[in-house]
Amino acid sequence: MKKNVSILGSTGSIGLSSLKIFNKKNKLFKIYILAANKNYKLICKQINQFKPEIFLINDSKVLEKVRKKFKNKKVKIINDINIKNKYFKKSDITIAAIPGVAGLKPTIELTKISKKILIANKESIICGWNLIKKVASKHKTKIIPVDSEHFSIMKLLENQRIDNVKKIYLTASGGPFLNLNISKLKNVKPQEAIKHPKWKMGKKISIDSATLMNKILEVIEAHKLFNIDIKKFEIVIHPESLIHAIVEFKNGLYKFIYHETSMLIPLANAIFDNAIDIDDFLKPKLNSQKSIFFQRLNFLKVDKKRFPIINLKSRLSEHYSSPIIINAVNEILVDLYIKKRIPFTSFYKHILMVLSDRNYNKYAVKEPKSISQILQIDQWSRRVIYKKVVAKKDA
Repeated sequence: MKKNVSILGSTGSIGLSSLKIFNKKNKLFKIYILAANKNYKLICKQINQFKPEIFLINDSKVLEKVRKKFKNKKVKIINDINIKNKYFKKSDITIAAIPGVAGLKPTIELTKISKKILIANKESIICGWNLIKKVASKHKTKIIPVDSEHFSIMKLLENQRIDNVKKIYLTASGGPFLNLNISKLKNVKPQEAIKHPKWKMGKKISIDSATLMNKILEVIEAHKLFNIDIKKFEIVIHPESLIHAIVEFKNGLYKFIYHETSMLIPLANAIFDNAIDIDDFLKPKLNSQKSIFFQRLNFLKVDKKRFPIINLKSRLSEHYSSPIIINAVNEILVDLYIKKRIPFTSFYKHILMVLSDRNYNKYAVKEPKSISQILQIDQWSRRVIYKKVVAKKDA
């Protein structure tokens, strides 16, 4: 019997990689739910190719266009997940990969009806891990992180006692501007920032990689997932991007996992519980000299002048909801940078503006108990940065 699979964020890079895996093994899987935002052409293509039972579309205009196009088809086109509806059934595997805090509610809802959630939406964990964990426990849903760093940490910590961990190193590629003269950073354009040298990713995460914000977010994510003190995490630059995390144990041993820069590897291993031949999904390199075993591995300290955002690490455990605020402000700043409203070098300065706001502590100390309370903090953060940056410029 085929397993039902669902993908939240089916038109993004993680979603497309997941569909590649499921399509390759289509005798084992049936696409049940797909969810996307506004890529009309790709949504239509996926409906025709994979014939999901349900397609969740966030953008209202795209929703109506797709409904009109497929009005005589069996697929249910919806804009909100309400798992109480009679047509929702169990999903064996769900990929949670909607970027940003927008992915939190769908992730929680699908956790209620999924046997296994492969989570690639770091913002959901950062903002709502306690809610996700509670729902997962109630519904006996297994959660597996599939970001390469957190998948590596999970594997490295298997059969290990957490109190034996001395330090965990998260590696960062350094992005496209690692060797660019610092004086030129101010003028780098969005299209340059999204050209990651090692990974094929979406715009938002590529820009986060260029600023190093993605590592700040990943530290929060790892802290919550594995319940390890933030002070035990360190970020290092590893330009080759072949080692994704290193665990240092108190006994003097260091362990790491080494794999190519393809999300197909952690995804496929999580889907098949490690019982796979990766050559089924990835073409082996023909030239052995290009193999990862023949590459020099470099590890560098983070240059705080090049990546000032690294200084935010000391603020992450300041208050319970500080990470929610930092995440929300960064989402707005990435959008403003893409629209060429702010320079590349201004992210850290603008985030500090919000952390210095007179109402910051009032919101940061809150421990939200629901999605609506999380969104209140998130929306306050967005209003403040918008007022301090956009409204001020437009005045």
